Amino acid sequence: MQELKKRWEITKNWQLIYIFLGIIGLLACGFFVASRIIPSNFDDVTYEYVFVLAVTLISAFLFYKLCMWLFTMLKPRWQVEYRWQLVAIFIVFAITGSASARLSGPVVGWLGLHRETTSGWIFWPLRILILFPFYQVLLVLMGWLFGQFKFFWAFEKKMLRRFGIKL
Repeated sequence: MQELKKRWEITKNWQLIYIFLGIIGLLACGFFVASRIIPSNFDDVTYEYVFVLAVTLISAFLFYKLCMWLFTMLKPRWQVEYRWQLVAIFIVFAITGSASARLSGPVVGWLGLHRETTSGWIFWPLRILILFPFYQVLLVLMGWLFGQFKFFWAFEKKMLRRFGIKL
């Protein structure tokens, strides 16, 4: 356990939750990939389970390697002190992107715009414009919930400055 704490630069026991959430996220991504590429011609359900398990574990390992490479690139660029903070930041980005996309759908529907009845040239730009404010607010809120408010507030200000909005 001490080796794990040392490797992930964990100073307090509560920070272990980020490692646990990271493992869950990697396995969930691996399972998503496995469930999308599963062949439909298995005669025995046991082979199907073995296939899904093997592809899930292999995909999770590949995602882990990708994340470790990203950590080495992003830690100095984002000026983050600890590796566990990068896990928290990745989780915040994942939750925020998914939640804002989910929230923008009902808002677009409430406005009377539906994918089936509205041209894609109108629907998608409007949905992205509606998604943007949700994303901005959720990014800072989720960053605060995960203890990374300082990072995400600076990130938010930088992003808004690029759009010409000054805070």
